[in-house]
Amino acid sequence: MGDALSADATGGAGGTSGAGGTGEAGGIGGIEATEGASAAIVEYDGERFTLPVDRPFQIGREGDLVVDDNPYLHRRVLQIDRDRQFWWLSNVGSRIAATLSDSESGMQAWLRPGAHMPLIFHRTLVVFTAGPCTYSVTVWNDQPIWRDWTGNPATSGVTTRGSITLTESQRQLIVALAEPLLRHQTSGVTQILPNASAATRLGWTLTKFNRKLDNVCDKLDRFGVDGLRGGPGALATQRRARLVEYAVSTGLVTPVDLQLLELPPGQVD
Repeated sequence: MGDALSADATGGAGGTSGAGGTGEAGGIGGIEATEGASAAIVEYDGERFTLPVDRPFQIGREGDLVVDDNPYLHRRVLQIDRDRQFWWLSNVGSRIAATLSDSESGMQAWLRPGAHMPLIFHRTLVVFTAGPCTYSVTVWNDQPIWRDWTGNPATSGVTTRGSITLTESQRQLIVALAEPLLRHQTSGVTQILPNASAATRLGWTLTKFNRKLDNVCDKLDRFGVDGLRGGPGALATQRRARLVEYAVSTGLVTPVDLQLLELPPGQVD
């Protein structure tokens, strides 16, 4: 599991102060501002869009990047703009959360509706789900400004990672749900399998599948993963989407794990 960033660290539901605050050098927490304006590009389904510096870039069912005509998708769900030497991603929707991740540092964050975060990495993967569809958008920044907490440039392979241990059947369950996303490694749209379809894919009963899904969500919730519970004792209705987004963005499951889907039903725990 990668290290987790909280949207609350950059203002929670729309604020701009929080953990670390804004430093004297213009940084925020472990972030260092750089001189001069950086260029940024949004990539989706093979198309690239250069971000304007003088107005927000809007993503949704309408806007600068129309990802889909899915009626479950907000007209505008995400917005990127330039402010105080940083590119900021804001969740301007009311119901849909997004998962942000960086593969090199292992960092990931959950962006709730109303929250915003600076885009500080060279490549930020943004994943969100509306109804049956999951969307992957990549943001490229030509001046990545992330620094780790010691002030050193982040490098691949040295980030401290957590130790979530999954049983083989728990990993199978996640892979079954995430199979379309794992097979579709570029930005674009995929679908998360319904529980019944994923259970059939594994040769399980729906009762067994739902029980193991409860167990996996409860385990990750205890590990501090946001979005898997709607409240005390009540599992969130969108937990499957959040589970898949988190597992894929942090490398908890990878395309290599697709081989687990070929194991006979009685061969795993």
